Amino acid sequence: MKNIRLQSNKLILAVTVGLLGAGSAYALEPLPDKVQCPSDNPASAAKVELGKQLFFDPRLSRDGTVSCNSCHDVHGSGTDNRPVSIGVGGKAGGRSAPTVWNAAFLSVQFWDGRAASLEDQAKGPILNPVEMAMPNEKAVVDRISSIPGYPQQFAKAFGEKTPVTYGNIAKAIAAYERTLITPNSPFDRYLKGDKKSLSSPAKRGMDLVQSLGCTTCHNGENFSGPKLPQGQGFFMRFPTYAGSEYEKKYNLTADLGRYETTKKDEDKNMWRVPTWRNVALTAPYFHNGSVKTLDEAVRVMARTQLNKTLKDDEVTDIVSFLDSLTGEFPKQSMPRLPMTPNRTTIEE
Repeated sequence: MKNIRLQSNKLILAVTVGLLGAGSAYALEPLPDKVQCPSDNPASAAKVELGKQLFFDPRLSRDGTVSCNSCHDVHGSGTDNRPVSIGVGGKAGGRSAPTVWNAAFLSVQFWDGRAASLEDQAKGPILNPVEMAMPNEKAVVDRISSIPGYPQQFAKAFGEKTPVTYGNIAKAIAAYERTLITPNSPFDRYLKGDKKSLSSPAKRGMDLVQSLGCTTCHNGENFSGPKLPQGQGFFMRFPTYAGSEYEKKYNLTADLGRYETTKKDEDKNMWRVPTWRNVALTAPYFHNGSVKTLDEAVRVMARTQLNKTLKDDEVTDIVSFLDSLTGEFPKQSMPRLPMTPNRTTIEE
Protein backbone atom coordinates (compact mmCIF):
# COMPACT_ATOMS: atom_id res chain seq x y z
CA MET A 1 0.00 0.00 0.00
CA LYS A 2 1.28 3.48 -0.78
CA ASN A 3 2.02 6.15 1.81
CA ILE A 4 3.75 3.73 4.16
CA ARG A 5 7.30 4.61 5.07
CA LEU A 6 9.77 2.91 7.37
CA GLN A 7 12.02 4.76 9.76
CA SER A 8 14.81 3.37 11.90
CA ASN A 9 12.64 2.21 14.79
CA LYS A 10 9.06 2.60 13.71
CA LEU A 11 6.49 2.32 11.00
CA ILE A 12 4.49 5.44 10.25
CA LEU A 13 1.31 5.19 8.26
CA ALA A 14 0.91 8.59 6.59
CA VAL A 15 -2.76 9.03 5.79
CA THR A 16 -3.87 11.20 2.88
CA VAL A 17 -7.37 12.39 2.10
CA GLY A 18 -9.50 9.55 0.78
CA LEU A 19 -7.18 6.69 1.74
CA LEU A 20 -9.06 5.53 4.83
CA GLY A 21 -12.49 5.83 3.31
CA ALA A 22 -11.80 3.35 0.56
CA GLY A 23 -12.58 0.27 2.61
CA SER A 24 -10.20 -2.35 3.91
CA ALA A 25 -8.94 -5.71 2.78
CA TYR A 26 -7.18 -6.44 6.06
CA ALA A 27 -7.85 -9.87 7.51
CA LEU A 28 -9.44 -10.14 10.94
CA GLU A 29 -7.59 -12.58 13.19
CA PRO A 30 -8.34 -14.41 16.43
CA LEU A 31 -6.19 -13.74 19.49
CA PRO A 32 -3.55 -16.46 20.05
CA ASP A 33 -3.81 -18.59 23.18
CA LYS A 34 -0.26 -17.76 24.30
CA VAL A 35 2.49 -15.19 23.85
CA GLN A 36 5.94 -15.87 22.46
CA CYS A 37 8.64 -14.97 24.99
CA PRO A 38 11.85 -13.18 23.96
CA SER A 39 14.99 -15.31 23.88
CA ASP A 40 16.64 -13.24 26.62
CA ASN A 41 13.69 -13.64 29.01
CA PRO A 42 12.23 -17.15 28.79
CA ALA A 43 9.29 -17.83 31.07
CA SER A 44 9.33 -20.12 34.08
CA ALA A 45 6.84 -20.71 36.86
CA ALA A 46 9.27 -19.21 39.40
CA LYS A 47 9.84 -16.08 37.31
CA VAL A 48 6.12 -15.53 36.63
CA GLU A 49 5.25 -15.91 40.32
CA LEU A 50 8.03 -13.50 41.30
CA GLY A 51 6.84 -11.03 38.68
CA LYS A 52 3.30 -11.27 39.98
CA GLN A 53 4.46 -10.44 43.50
CA LEU A 54 6.45 -7.46 42.25
CA PHE A 55 3.48 -6.29 40.14
CA PHE A 56 1.35 -6.12 43.29
CA ASP A 57 4.07 -4.85 45.67
CA PRO A 58 3.67 -1.14 46.56
CA ARG A 59 7.14 -1.15 48.06
CA LEU A 60 8.42 -0.57 44.53
CA SER A 61 7.18 3.01 45.05
CA ARG A 62 8.95 5.63 47.14
CA ASP A 63 6.36 5.86 49.92
CA GLY A 64 4.87 2.38 49.60
CA THR A 65 1.50 3.53 48.26
CA VAL A 66 1.56 2.67 44.54
CA SER A 67 2.04 -0.66 42.81
CA CYS A 68 1.87 -1.58 39.12
CA ASN A 69 -1.61 -2.89 39.85
CA SER A 70 -2.71 0.49 41.17
CA CYS A 71 -2.90 1.83 37.62
CA HIS A 72 -3.29 -1.50 35.77
CA ASP A 73 -5.84 -3.41 37.84
CA VAL A 74 -5.72 -7.04 36.73
CA HIS A 75 -8.87 -7.79 38.74
CA GLY A 76 -10.62 -5.47 36.33
CA SER A 77 -9.94 -3.95 32.93
CA GLY A 78 -6.16 -3.71 33.30
CA THR A 79 -6.57 0.05 33.74
CA ASP A 80 -7.73 2.23 36.65
CA ASN A 81 -10.67 3.60 34.59
CA ARG A 82 -9.61 7.17 35.41
CA PRO A 83 -8.89 9.92 32.88
CA VAL A 84 -5.31 9.95 34.17
CA SER A 85 -3.66 7.89 36.87
CA ILE A 86 -2.67 9.11 40.33
CA GLY A 87 0.85 8.42 41.56
CA VAL A 88 2.88 8.93 44.73
CA GLY A 89 1.80 11.97 46.73
CA GLY A 90 -1.44 12.29 44.78
CA LYS A 91 0.33 13.56 41.66
CA ALA A 92 -1.71 13.20 38.48
CA GLY A 93 -0.14 11.75 35.38
CA GLY A 94 -0.46 13.31 31.96
CA ARG A 95 -2.02 10.39 30.12
CA SER A 96 -4.60 7.68 30.63
CA ALA A 97 -3.22 4.29 31.72
CA PRO A 98 -3.37 1.79 28.82
CA THR A 99 -4.66 -1.67 29.65
CA VAL A 100 -2.08 -4.28 30.59
CA TRP A 101 -4.33 -7.05 29.25
CA ASN A 102 -2.94 -8.25 25.90
CA ALA A 103 -0.15 -5.64 26.05
CA ALA A 104 2.18 -8.54 25.34
CA PHE A 105 0.93 -8.56 21.74
CA LEU A 106 2.07 -4.96 21.16
CA SER A 107 5.41 -4.38 19.46
CA VAL A 108 6.04 -1.17 21.46
CA GLN A 109 4.64 0.12 24.75
CA PHE A 110 3.21 3.37 26.14
CA TRP A 111 0.91 5.65 24.14
CA ASP A 112 3.89 7.12 22.33
CA GLY A 113 5.70 3.82 21.78
CA ARG A 114 8.83 4.95 23.60
CA ALA A 115 9.43 1.54 25.19
CA ALA A 116 10.53 -1.23 22.85
CA SER A 117 9.33 -4.10 25.04
CA LEU A 118 7.43 -5.02 28.18
CA GLU A 119 10.79 -5.18 29.95
CA ASP A 120 11.60 -1.60 28.93
CA GLN A 121 8.12 -0.45 29.91
CA ALA A 122 8.37 -1.99 33.37
CA LYS A 123 11.46 0.08 34.14
CA GLY A 124 9.81 3.43 33.47
CA PRO A 125 7.02 3.99 36.03
CA ILE A 126 9.14 2.92 39.02
CA LEU A 127 11.52 5.86 38.49
CA ASN A 128 8.97 8.34 37.12
CA PRO A 129 8.60 11.17 39.67
CA VAL A 130 4.83 11.44 39.12
CA GLU A 131 4.22 7.69 39.24
CA MET A 132 6.16 5.48 41.68
CA ALA A 133 8.90 8.06 42.25
CA MET A 134 11.84 5.91 43.34
CA PRO A 135 14.99 8.06 43.16
CA ASN A 136 17.19 5.68 41.16
CA GLU A 137 17.76 2.05 40.19
CA LYS A 138 20.11 1.40 43.11
CA ALA A 139 17.47 2.46 45.62
CA VAL A 140 15.02 0.02 44.05
CA VAL A 141 17.50 -2.86 44.08
CA ASP A 142 18.58 -2.09 47.66
CA ARG A 143 15.00 -2.08 48.89
CA ILE A 144 13.99 -5.32 47.18
CA SER A 145 17.24 -7.01 48.25
CA SER A 146 16.55 -6.08 51.88
CA ILE A 147 13.19 -7.85 51.97
CA PRO A 148 13.65 -11.42 53.27
CA GLY A 149 12.52 -13.95 50.71
CA TYR A 150 12.98 -11.88 47.59
CA PRO A 151 16.72 -12.61 47.07
CA GLN A 152 16.03 -16.36 47.24
CA GLN A 153 13.19 -16.06 44.77
CA PHE A 154 15.34 -14.05 42.35
CA ALA A 155 18.06 -16.70 42.63
CA LYS A 156 15.51 -19.43 41.82
CA ALA A 157 14.08 -17.48 38.89
CA PHE A 158 17.34 -16.27 37.35
CA GLY A 159 20.08 -18.53 38.72
CA GLU A 160 22.68 -15.78 38.89
CA LYS A 161 25.29 -14.96 41.51
CA THR A 162 23.78 -11.52 42.07
CA PRO A 163 20.23 -11.99 40.79
CA VAL A 164 18.49 -8.93 42.27
CA THR A 165 19.10 -6.34 39.57
CA TYR A 166 16.92 -3.63 38.11
CA GLY A 167 16.91 -5.46 34.80
CA ASN A 168 15.76 -8.69 36.44
CA ILE A 169 12.99 -6.85 38.32
CA ALA A 170 11.69 -5.68 34.94
CA LYS A 171 12.13 -9.12 33.38
CA ALA A 172 10.11 -10.79 36.15
CA ILE A 173 7.28 -8.26 35.84
CA ALA A 174 7.26 -8.68 32.05
CA ALA A 175 7.14 -12.47 32.41
CA TYR A 176 4.01 -12.15 34.53
CA GLU A 177 2.46 -9.64 32.13
CA ARG A 178 2.84 -12.12 29.27
CA THR A 179 0.32 -14.33 31.06
CA LEU A 180 -2.29 -11.55 30.94
CA ILE A 181 -4.13 -12.41 27.75
CA THR A 182 -7.85 -12.70 27.07
CA PRO A 183 -8.58 -15.15 24.24
CA ASN A 184 -11.87 -16.77 23.25
CA SER A 185 -13.99 -13.64 22.91
CA PRO A 186 -17.30 -14.00 21.02
CA PHE A 187 -15.50 -12.61 17.97
CA ASP A 188 -12.70 -15.19 18.30
CA ARG A 189 -15.23 -17.99 18.61
CA TYR A 190 -17.01 -16.68 15.52
CA LEU A 191 -13.81 -16.80 13.49
CA LYS A 192 -13.21 -20.35 14.69
CA GLY A 193 -16.59 -21.52 13.40
CA ASP A 194 -19.18 -20.66 16.05
CA LYS A 195 -21.40 -18.50 13.84
CA LYS A 196 -23.93 -17.99 16.65
CA SER A 197 -21.43 -16.26 18.93
CA LEU A 198 -21.99 -12.88 17.23
CA SER A 199 -25.31 -11.07 17.32
CA SER A 200 -26.77 -9.57 14.17
CA PRO A 201 -25.83 -6.02 15.27
CA ALA A 202 -22.26 -7.20 15.97
CA LYS A 203 -22.02 -8.77 12.52
CA ARG A 204 -23.25 -5.54 10.96
CA GLY A 205 -20.71 -3.64 13.03
CA MET A 206 -17.94 -5.99 11.89
CA ASP A 207 -18.84 -5.28 8.28
CA LEU A 208 -19.00 -1.55 8.97
CA VAL A 209 -15.55 -1.22 10.55
CA GLN A 210 -14.13 -2.88 7.47
CA SER A 211 -16.10 -0.97 4.84
CA LEU A 212 -15.58 2.39 6.53
CA GLY A 213 -11.83 1.86 6.76
CA CYS A 214 -11.42 1.50 10.54
CA THR A 215 -9.43 -1.70 10.08
CA THR A 216 -6.83 0.11 7.99
CA CYS A 217 -5.30 0.86 11.40
CA HIS A 218 -7.11 -1.47 13.80
CA ASN A 219 -6.17 -4.79 12.26
CA GLY A 220 -4.18 -7.87 13.24
CA GLU A 221 -4.74 -10.26 16.12
CA ASN A 222 -4.82 -7.44 18.69
CA PHE A 223 -6.63 -4.89 16.49
CA SER A 224 -3.66 -2.59 17.08
CA GLY A 225 -2.02 -2.85 13.67
CA PRO A 226 0.04 -5.37 11.72
CA LYS A 227 2.40 -7.77 13.42
CA LEU A 228 5.80 -6.04 13.53
CA PRO A 229 9.23 -6.88 14.95
CA GLN A 230 9.63 -6.05 18.63
CA GLY A 231 10.58 -2.40 19.04
CA GLN A 232 9.07 -1.31 15.72
CA GLY A 233 5.82 0.53 16.34
CA PHE A 234 2.69 1.18 14.34
CA PHE A 235 1.69 4.84 14.69
CA MET A 236 -1.13 7.06 13.49
CA ARG A 237 -1.71 10.80 13.57
CA PHE A 238 -4.65 11.70 15.81
CA PRO A 239 -6.59 13.63 14.75
CA THR A 240 -5.89 12.97 11.08
CA TYR A 241 -8.58 15.43 9.95
CA ALA A 242 -7.94 18.58 11.94
CA GLY A 243 -10.50 21.17 12.94
CA SER A 244 -13.51 19.03 13.84
CA GLU A 245 -15.84 20.01 16.67
CA TYR A 246 -14.33 17.23 18.79
CA GLU A 247 -10.78 18.55 18.69
CA LYS A 248 -11.48 21.49 21.00
CA LYS A 249 -14.25 19.78 22.97
CA TYR A 250 -11.94 16.96 24.08
CA ASN A 251 -8.63 18.83 23.91
CA LEU A 252 -7.20 16.25 21.54
CA THR A 253 -4.12 18.09 20.28
CA ALA A 254 -2.67 19.69 23.43
CA ASP A 255 -0.47 16.63 23.99
CA LEU A 256 1.85 16.26 21.00
CA GLY A 257 2.21 12.51 21.44
CA ARG A 258 5.35 10.85 20.13
CA TYR A 259 6.91 14.26 19.48
CA GLU A 260 7.32 14.72 23.23
CA THR A 261 9.82 11.85 23.14
CA THR A 262 11.53 12.25 19.76
CA LYS A 263 11.24 16.04 19.22
CA LYS A 264 10.79 15.35 15.50
CA ASP A 265 8.20 17.52 13.75
CA GLU A 266 6.79 14.56 11.83
CA ASP A 267 5.92 12.91 15.14
CA LYS A 268 3.58 15.65 16.34
CA ASN A 269 0.25 14.13 17.39
CA MET A 270 1.44 10.66 16.39
CA TRP A 271 0.29 7.82 18.66
CA ARG A 272 0.71 4.07 18.87
CA VAL A 273 -2.50 2.54 17.58
CA PRO A 274 -4.28 1.17 20.68
CA THR A 275 -5.89 -2.24 20.88
CA TRP A 276 -9.62 -2.80 20.48
CA ARG A 277 -9.45 -5.89 22.67
CA ASN A 278 -11.66 -5.40 25.77
CA VAL A 279 -12.20 -1.77 24.71
CA ALA A 280 -15.73 -1.92 26.11
CA LEU A 281 -14.20 -2.13 29.60
CA THR A 282 -11.45 0.48 29.41
CA ALA A 283 -13.33 3.80 29.51
CA PRO A 284 -12.58 6.68 29.57
CA TYR A 285 -11.04 6.81 26.12
CA PHE A 286 -8.05 8.26 24.25
CA HIS A 287 -4.64 9.32 25.51
CA ASN A 288 -6.12 11.98 27.81
CA GLY A 289 -9.13 9.98 28.99
CA SER A 290 -11.40 12.78 27.82
CA VAL A 291 -14.27 10.72 26.37
CA LYS A 292 -16.46 8.89 28.87
CA THR A 293 -18.41 6.48 26.66
CA LEU A 294 -17.61 4.05 23.88
CA ASP A 295 -20.35 5.26 21.57
CA GLU A 296 -18.98 8.81 21.78
CA ALA A 297 -15.45 7.50 21.16
CA VAL A 298 -16.72 5.81 17.99
CA ARG A 299 -18.23 9.08 16.78
CA VAL A 300 -14.99 10.95 17.53
CA MET A 301 -12.87 8.42 15.66
CA ALA A 302 -15.15 8.40 12.62
CA ARG A 303 -15.02 12.19 12.37
CA THR A 304 -11.36 12.78 13.19
CA GLN A 305 -9.83 9.79 11.41
CA LEU A 306 -12.22 9.13 8.53
CA ASN A 307 -13.91 12.50 8.11
CA LYS A 308 -17.27 10.76 8.44
CA THR A 309 -20.34 11.46 10.55
CA LEU A 310 -22.03 8.23 11.57
CA LYS A 311 -25.73 7.61 12.00
CA ASP A 312 -26.95 6.48 15.42
CA ASP A 313 -27.72 2.95 14.20
CA GLU A 314 -24.22 2.67 12.71
CA VAL A 315 -22.68 3.68 16.05
CA THR A 316 -24.86 1.12 17.84
CA ASP A 317 -23.76 -1.68 15.49
CA ILE A 318 -20.07 -0.77 15.76
CA VAL A 319 -20.28 -0.69 19.56
CA SER A 320 -21.95 -4.13 19.44
CA PHE A 321 -19.00 -5.42 17.45
CA LEU A 322 -16.49 -3.83 19.85
CA ASP A 323 -18.37 -5.45 22.74
CA SER A 324 -17.76 -8.82 21.07
CA LEU A 325 -13.99 -8.29 21.48
CA THR A 326 -14.22 -8.73 25.26
CA GLY A 327 -12.34 -11.95 25.96
CA GLU A 328 -12.11 -14.43 28.81
CA PHE A 329 -10.06 -13.16 31.74
CA PRO A 330 -7.92 -15.70 33.59
CA LYS A 331 -8.62 -15.55 37.33
CA GLN A 332 -6.12 -13.45 39.26
CA SER A 333 -5.48 -14.11 42.94
CA MET A 334 -3.64 -11.76 45.27
CA PRO A 335 -0.09 -13.02 45.88
CA ARG A 336 1.39 -13.32 49.34
CA LEU A 337 4.22 -10.78 49.54
CA PRO A 338 7.49 -11.31 51.44
CA MET A 339 7.38 -9.60 54.82
CA THR A 340 9.90 -7.55 56.83
CA PRO A 341 9.59 -8.68 60.48
CA ASN A 342 10.22 -6.03 63.12
CA ARG A 343 11.03 -3.22 60.69
CA THR A 344 9.89 -1.31 57.64
CA THR A 345 11.59 -0.70 54.31
CA ILE A 346 9.72 2.57 53.76
CA GLU A 347 11.80 5.52 54.91
CA GLU A 348 9.48 8.39 53.86
